[in-house]
Amino acid sequence: MKTGRLEAFSDGVLAIIITIMVLGMSAPEGYTFEALRPIFPVFLTYILSFIYVGIYWNNHHHLLQAVNLVNGKILWANLHLLFWLSLFPFATDWMGKNHFEDNPTAIYGGVLLMAAIAFKIMVYCVIKNEGKDSNIGKVYNKDKRMNISLFLYLAGIVISFFLPILSLVLYLGVALMWIVPDPRIERTLKD
Repeated sequence: MKTGRLEAFSDGVLAIIITIMVLGMSAPEGYTFEALRPIFPVFLTYILSFIYVGIYWNNHHHLLQAVNLVNGKILWANLHLLFWLSLFPFATDWMGKNHFEDNPTAIYGGVLLMAAIAFKIMVYCVIKNEGKDSNIGKVYNKDKRMNISLFLYLAGIVISFFLPILSLVLYLGVALMWIVPDPRIERTLKD
């Protein structure tokens, strides 16, 4: 099967996720800038989650540009990824409204961790389908950045029970690691 339907469906789901996240933010009752102060954590959490959804959309797009065909396993792996991404609005809302308390920050990290694991599973399914010597197989062979991300998410979850703000710094650090899509995919496709 070609990748078109999978890409279109995923793009639609990600657009809905972003829409739900922004609808989770409510305008304050007051008209002064001071009235914005209580919702500032919600806004910061929204920004972080928006960046993460953008990172997944961008890297998902790059991944599928290197794929020739998809099979049922890849379709299910993609749905698994979309499931965890669909929990971003809940985790974002809970963490932001509770001003980065420990339990919501841990759950947020758990959702980030599971989305990363789901993306890794999808890459594995793609490599299995395309072959280890395929373009994507060459790119993701022993990818250290994915493993470092998983470790940092786990560390962030544990740390959130002691120092939630430090967990947010780790989550932001992982986002910064992934903000630029993997240039190896573009180089491999040019060759």
